Amino acid sequence: MTQHPPLPDAWTLTASAFNWTPEVIRAERSAPDIAVGIVADDVAPVIEVELGQLWRSFPTPTDEEADEFASALVTAGGAVSIVGVSLDDWATPTRRRDDDERLAFLLPQLRTSHRIGAAGVRLPIGQAGRPLLERLRPHLHELDLTLYEEIQGQQTPQNPVTAAAIESLAAIDDPRVRLLVDVSMLMPALPDSYLDALATGGVSSDLLARLRTAWLESDTMDAVVGMLRSGGVPRRVQTMYMNLLVRFGRSRAEDLRGVVPLTGAFHLKFWDLDDTADRVSQPLRDLGALLASTGFRGTLTSEWGGHEWLDDEDASDITRRHLSLARAALADGAAAST
Repeated sequence: MTQHPPLPDAWTLTASAFNWTPEVIRAERSAPDIAVGIVADDVAPVIEVELGQLWRSFPTPTDEEADEFASALVTAGGAVSIVGVSLDDWATPTRRRDDDERLAFLLPQLRTSHRIGAAGVRLPIGQAGRPLLERLRPHLHELDLTLYEEIQGQQTPQNPVTAAAIESLAAIDDPRVRLLVDVSMLMPALPDSYLDALATGGVSSDLLARLRTAWLESDTMDAVVGMLRSGGVPRRVQTMYMNLLVRFGRSRAEDLRGVVPLTGAFHLKFWDLDDTADRVSQPLRDLGALLASTGFRGTLTSEWGGHEWLDDEDASDITRRHLSLARAALADGAAAST
C-alpha cells in the first residue's frame, strides 16, 4: 500500500450531508438522522449541512429541533463546520424583498446555525450584496460565525462579475466574511458518467465527441451555447445540460492564487470517482500544492454532485472513497510544494 504524507494540521477534511440527498428524498430516515449517521458510521467526524434539507420548519427551525440535533451529533462524536443557508429574494412573484425583509429571513438561520455549533454559514457569492453583508457583520461577531460566499464552476476570479463581487467582499475587510471555493472550477475533463447520461438523453453525438476530447478548448463552449440556442438540447436533459454552462469549470489551481488569502473553505466537488488520466486526483494535488505554499487554514469538504445522474450509488461508500482519494492527493501536493 502506498504511504502518503499527512495533511497539514491547519486543514480539516469534512463531508457534506448534501452527498446523501437521494436518501433524504427517499425519507426512509429523517434528514437529521441521516446527517448524524455520517459521523456515527465513521464516514467523517466533521460535517457540512444544508439547513433547508434538515427541517421542514426552515427557515425558522425551533430551538428544540436544533438542540436535539446538536445533542445527537455531539453524542456521536461529531461537529458541524459550515451550514448552507438561503436568501429568499422574492416576497411574491412580482415583488422583491427589501434588505429589512431579507435580513429578517436570514437571522433565524444564523441563530440556528450557532445553536447547532456551526463555525460558519454559506451563501452564493454576490447574493447578499454589500449593504446586507455590512448589516450582518455584528450578528456574525455576536454568534461567532463566519459567512462564506461561494464561487464555483465558471465563477472564476477572472470572471468580471465574480471579480467585482470578490473585490466587494475584500473591501469589507472583516475575517467574519470570507470566500468558499468549489473545485468544480478545476475540471481538466468531464466525467464520462455525465456524458453517458447526456447521450442517453439524446444529446448530439457530435457535440458529445467534442465534450469528451476537447473540453478545455475555447470553441467547445461556443458549441455548447450554440446547441442550447438552436433548441437542439432534448427537454428531458435540459436541466442537466446547464451544468456545462454553470457548474463545470475549466480553470487551473494556479488561477486561484490571488484569492486564497480571502478563502477559508473549499468544496472538493466530485461527480464520480473515475480517475482516468488523473481527472479527479490531479486537480487536488495541484490544489494541495497551492494551499501549502500560501498558508491556507480551513476546511476542505467532500461534496458529491453526481447524484443528479448516479442516484443508485451508496452515499456513504462513495464519500468514504472520495475522502481517501482526496486526503492522499492533497497531502501529496502539499508535500511536493515544500
